[in-house]
Parts: sequence; structure tokens; C-alpha cells
Amino acid sequence: MFNKKTIRDIDVKGKKVLVRVDFNVPIKEGKIKDDTRIKGAIPTIDYLLDHGAAVILCSHLGRPKTAADIEFTLKPVGEYLAKLLGNR
Repeated sequence: MFNKKTIRDIDVKGKKVLVRVDFNVPIKEGKIKDDTRIKGAIPTIDYLLDHGAAVILCSHLGRPKTAADIEFTLKPVGEYLAKLLGNR
């Protein structure tokens, strides 16, 4: 019905793949309160890694007013994701 390609239609082996993920998740005191969005991205990330891609993820968290606004750092998300992926 649709004529759209998915990542399964593209040879990603040896390629750098930029993936826009929605990791704008609730964080309180450095702890992730709802990991639904993070876990939802795992199948795509796993597929790319399993097929030899170098995966680059990009996201945002909230709307910081300055670059120094530590409240909006994605560091807790990165650490959590690394645990889920087993530091692949």
C-alpha cells in the first residue's frame, strides 16, 4: 500500500546512521521517571547495531534558556540507555 522505505530496506553495514529519537522524558533529581520513549527506541537501535551501523542519536530535553542550564542535560538518559544496551 505504501511505497516508503524503512531501515530494513537499506544496507546500513559500515554506515553512520543519524537517528532522531524522542528522549524528552520526565527526569526528577537525575532519575528517569518514565522510560517508555527510551525503551521504544531500542528495537531500531538494536537493529542498526546488529547490522553493522555506527549509530548517532540526537534528541532534546525540555526548552533550556541557556547552554549552562544543567536541568535539561541528557546525561541521565545516556547513562540509562547505555545500561539497556549493555554498553554496546
